[in-house]
Amino acid sequence: MKDHTQKIHASSFGDEFQWGVVIAAVQNEGAHNSYGKGPSIWDTFSRRSGKIKGSHKPYVACDFFHRYKDDLMLVKALGFKIFRFSISWPRILPEGIGKTNKEGIAFYHRVIDECLKLDLIPYVTLYHWDLPAALEKEGGWTSHLFLKWFSRYVSFCAEEFGSKVKNWIILNEPFGFTSLGYMLGKHAPGKRGFNNFFPAIHNAALAQAEGGRIIRALVPHAHIGTTFSCSEIIPFSDKETDVMAAKRVDILLNRLFIEPALGLGYPRDDFKFLEKLELYNKSWKYTRRMQFDFDFIGLQNYFPVVVKYNSFIPMIQAMEVKASTRKVSHSAMGWEINPGSFYRIIKQFWSYENVKKIIVTENGAAFKDKLVNGEIKDDQRIDYFNGHLHALLKAKKEGINVAGYFAWTLTDNFEWSEGYTARFGLIHIDFETQLRTIKNSGYWFRDFLNV
Repeated sequence: MKDHTQKIHASSFGDEFQWGVVIAAVQNEGAHNSYGKGPSIWDTFSRRSGKIKGSHKPYVACDFFHRYKDDLMLVKALGFKIFRFSISWPRILPEGIGKTNKEGIAFYHRVIDECLKLDLIPYVTLYHWDLPAALEKEGGWTSHLFLKWFSRYVSFCAEEFGSKVKNWIILNEPFGFTSLGYMLGKHAPGKRGFNNFFPAIHNAALAQAEGGRIIRALVPHAHIGTTFSCSEIIPFSDKETDVMAAKRVDILLNRLFIEPALGLGYPRDDFKFLEKLELYNKSWKYTRRMQFDFDFIGLQNYFPVVVKYNSFIPMIQAMEVKASTRKVSHSAMGWEINPGSFYRIIKQFWSYENVKKIIVTENGAAFKDKLVNGEIKDDQRIDYFNGHLHALLKAKKEGINVAGYFAWTLTDNFEWSEGYTARFGLIHIDFETQLRTIKNSGYWFRDFLNV
């Protein structure tokens, strides 16, 4: 990818290409215990000592609940046509099931109506990591009842909002929330171990397909997708041990959820450890139930992962080689900046026969922005977007059906276990005053989208 300095603008992608920006309920809304909302697993997890940097909590976040009109005006002013946001499950069903919360439901109607008023197309994510705490007490994603809970929630959303919303995303990054939340304990709900990880994987694989079927049945003319976190996995050397380690990591990070969705079942062929998933996939009916014909798949890519063999790591026998130790360009999060890798991971997912269309539903980077005379200078972020959009255009020109690109994220926000320390936004937020200031990257996108 050597042409990053060439002039690029949105028109190069064609008139039908969709440009959007993304937020998520936990990370932006605030009002965590107001207007009838029940607690989410992130409300409870953030109260545990040492889990979030700076002991930060998502209680106020960006106060999107009260400031949504201003933020949607900013989306419009920057030139985006798509606004992707998530519904907070505990805001509309405080206990996860049962009694609904009229104030929470009314809030999402207001957000959707404001989008339509501003000629913005709402893309609604049904699950962006904020499980009701009441359901977690019953086992959460590991419970044999989970699919029943999720089906009721999705059905309610479809019936309540389906007349206005036609674009639906079922799950946000299932590998992310199952591995970080139910295996490593680094994210909510903070569970650890394979006994939690395997049932969570299986329930998520079933839920993404079942959610798609429910939306298809209840929402006429729905456009349905689900999103996958993905990273090109690169072996540290050409040694066979490193190459095989990279294959195992690729199975977990990239293949674990897309292949069941496509009807291929779990990718057990190259990683015998995953044969344990047979415990939760005892007959042909589960392979069929995990399959759904999505209209699009969402890819969420930020960086490649370089791995080397490590016999001391249980099961996977692989470890990441950090970008900083390899002395390559990286973001404030330590993530390698590599547009060429972005291009290659898109090609990898397009190689699946049954993928109809790809939308990049998240892409972005955190940097230490500089405030100079009232101006937020973030040239590194501009370079990041510029390079990745060149890579995306190359993929599109080669015939890959990439239909959209959604930038992560609109505003600086609560960045999960990083708290408020990692800033990804096109718009800076002073979390003391909630003052919004458009960064230079925001103005760059405005010019890019309006050339």
